[in-house]
Amino acid sequence: MILVSACLLGVNCKYNGKNNKNQKIIDYLKDKRFIMVCPEQLGGLTTPRVACEIISGCGQDVLENKSKVLNKNGEDVTENFIKGAYETLKIAQDFNCKEAILKEKSPSCGVRQIYDGTFSGNLKDGCGVTAFILKSKGINLKNENDF
Repeated sequence: MILVSACLLGVNCKYNGKNNKNQKIIDYLKDKRFIMVCPEQLGGLTTPRVACEIISGCGQDVLENKSKVLNKNGEDVTENFIKGAYETLKIAQDFNCKEAILKEKSPSCGVRQIYDGTFSGNLKDGCGVTAFILKSKGINLKNENDF
């Protein structure tokens, strides 16, 4: 069973109400079992929502209470991101997922890079909150660039 960011499969759950549909991933999954999730929705955030970024750090720092997730208006949404990460982990464990395909750059799902917290479009190395939890539990992570 493969866990997949719902936005990559065409679900309109992105912060702006749109999606990141990726035909290569859809084709890859044609003969496989998968479950789609949106950690940010699972954490209680609405769609659409104000764009969010991890401020000074990465997903691990958020989980260790060394950093926060803020939206562009300066509101703290850290608890939503942590809740969504743990809800996603529970689904992954319940369905015995060994692999996850996640949306790169996302403060939840970024596998190798996330936005740098300045809301300027700049990237930094690191993973999102959900990606870090899944990786720490031994789930193999991929992003849309791996296809």
